Amino acid sequence: MLMAFPFLSGLMEEELLETFGAAKKAADRTQNGGEYTEVERCVSALRRLKKIPVTRKSLVATQVGKKLRLLTKHSQDEIRTVANDLLQYWKNLVVQEASKNNKKIVPKVEKKIEQAMKPKADRNPKAASTKSDIVSKLKCVEADKAQNGEVPKLGSVKSEKTNSDGFSKDENMEPLSKKPPLDTDSLKLNSMVKCNDPVRDKIRELIAEAFSRVPKETAESKTDEVRNILDEVDACDPIRVAVSVESALFEKLGLSTGSQKYKYRSIMFNLRDNNNKDFRRRALLGHVKPQEIATMATQDMASDDRKAAYKQLKEKLLFKCERRAAPKAITDQFKCGRCGQRKTTYYQMQTRSADEPMTTFVTCVNCNNHWKFC
Repeated sequence: MLMAFPFLSGLMEEELLETFGAAKKAADRTQNGGEYTEVERCVSALRRLKKIPVTRKSLVATQVGKKLRLLTKHSQDEIRTVANDLLQYWKNLVVQEASKNNKKIVPKVEKKIEQAMKPKADRNPKAASTKSDIVSKLKCVEADKAQNGEVPKLGSVKSEKTNSDGFSKDENMEPLSKKPPLDTDSLKLNSMVKCNDPVRDKIRELIAEAFSRVPKETAESKTDEVRNILDEVDACDPIRVAVSVESALFEKLGLSTGSQKYKYRSIMFNLRDNNNKDFRRRALLGHVKPQEIATMATQDMASDDRKAAYKQLKEKLLFKCERRAAPKAITDQFKCGRCGQRKTTYYQMQTRSADEPMTTFVTCVNCNNHWKFC
């Protein structure tokens, strides 16, 4: 309704800004030691904001939602409670609006995909003639020529074989049931599937751009194992896979500007990283499901070379941890006060000023008793 009458949308945004400005001024006066009536004015203005019909577009244009977060941290409990309630109410409205838009878009997207998946078939009724009719006509022509004494030309002689059903088979005749190979390029989407959300559409375009680089990277790979799957990579549709990945991320993580924005950044970085061709290729081929990408750890999204380096480093550190310390010399200069043995090890360290003697740390080899002296 508001989109049909733009002037109504403008009036609503003006009223939204004016009402919030009154609430903000009253809240600031309470911070400066104002009377309790200022608190009531602020709460009354916030309640009027809740009655104003808002949309996601109006909230983004006025930036009232971001400004309202300051009031959620106000020192007055009453203002803070009403501000939190209003902020949650607006969040629910935005989520409901987004879900309604998705429900309208999904049937259109599915219809486009179904139309793209249908191959072009030749429905000419004249092509319905069977092989047996053609063979029978050829026999009649050859029989008429033989009766008239005509000798068929060498170029026109065709050897025939009889199959188990008693019908003749022409060797030079191609089978009618043979179909041309399916062109996978005709099944690919030529344009991006939009969802009326500029942020989500931008994410889909970035993912599709990253997937479109996979065929060239596969062809230029140095390993034969990767180059051998070039046909499989060419058969994949980057746009369709990008839409599936973005939809799974939105379903699992929500909006990219919400609490999971750092997870979005990590996934987008690994998908578009020039040094992470392996993860991008696995995602395009479906070896990594779109639902799994949303919950993958950063180490799992790394390239094969990075994973090998991580594994080598882990083994090296583990070997250092398990390796025993270098053997220490055993002396009998000190006597253990616990077990009375004289098998001890020691080392010295300067723990005090330079003009003071060094501190000696002694360990008993028999009972592991520790002591020190200067």
